Amino acid sequence: MTSLSTQFLCGILVAALPQALQAQDPVSGDTTIVIANSQVVLLFDGAFFTEGPAVAPDGTVYFSDITTTASTGMEAGHIWRYDSATGIAKIFRSPSGMSNGIIFDDQGRMIVAEGADFGGRRVTRTDLKTGRSTIVTGLYQEKAFNAPNDLALDEQGRIYFTDPRYFGHEPVEQPVEGVYRIDPDGSVSLLVPEIDKPNGILVSPDQRTLYVAALGGTDQAIFAFDLDPEGSVSGGMTLLDFSPGPGPDGMAVDLDGNIYAARRAQPMGIYVYSPEGQQLALIPTPEQPRNVTFGRGATSRTLFITAGRSLYMIDVKREGYHAARW
Repeated sequence: MTSLSTQFLCGILVAALPQALQAQDPVSGDTTIVIANSQVVLLFDGAFFTEGPAVAPDGTVYFSDITTTASTGMEAGHIWRYDSATGIAKIFRSPSGMSNGIIFDDQGRMIVAEGADFGGRRVTRTDLKTGRSTIVTGLYQEKAFNAPNDLALDEQGRIYFTDPRYFGHEPVEQPVEGVYRIDPDGSVSLLVPEIDKPNGILVSPDQRTLYVAALGGTDQAIFAFDLDPEGSVSGGMTLLDFSPGPGPDGMAVDLDGNIYAARRAQPMGIYVYSPEGQQLALIPTPEQPRNVTFGRGATSRTLFITAGRSLYMIDVKREGYHAARW
């Protein structure tokens, strides 16, 4: 089988229809979760460093392309839009503010974590109908964030995000690499100040647990915090310790509370864990996985995976959980 063909047309990359990959390890583990002998399918392979997949109300898949200016001749970051019906990916927004994590709220608005390296270092919200964006937060205690990385929502409309710093020339103004909560009134609270390089973040379907993945020098783990109805956390525990690494990057969760974590371990892929931390399944990927999300509607049992320079998909047997529903 030939690889996915791509070509540039008028400055917009157009990808052919999805194709399965050759010489790839099949999934393994709990067959009530994964489909035996299935493999990920390549949808798109024309980016520099893919991250933050998210599915919009119309089923379109959006994802970030983190271009790291020193490696790309000062490209300013992109958000891509993949149309599942046509198999075509086009740039939705460039510059992206060096977008990383993306999520959609209960009104179908796109919420984006914008990082450093000439990025916005903020959280923004875009109305896809009008194209207008607003800054949800750009400062904490009058100081710029490090580099907002990933996002989660709870069913009260609160936004949770992680704020590490991996690269970028900007001075670090925050004294910690924190986990924050944004309330519907716009107020921002620092929830967790002590994790080294907090990264992926999830709210459990029962709204009782906040999961935070760490991909740092001292922390390579998934932490679980008790989450109360007001959005405050307590009782942090190490659910999974991967030291000396590597820990997970982005994560997704199914309706049963199982965690799907993108890990650059060997073998690299999407590792599925129970809420108690037991490994249940492994979905190998041909490139280093960065993040993962479930689709919606017709694709509610489909995982969309950003890995390397590409976007992949695979069907599973469990339905994904999203706090925002339309």
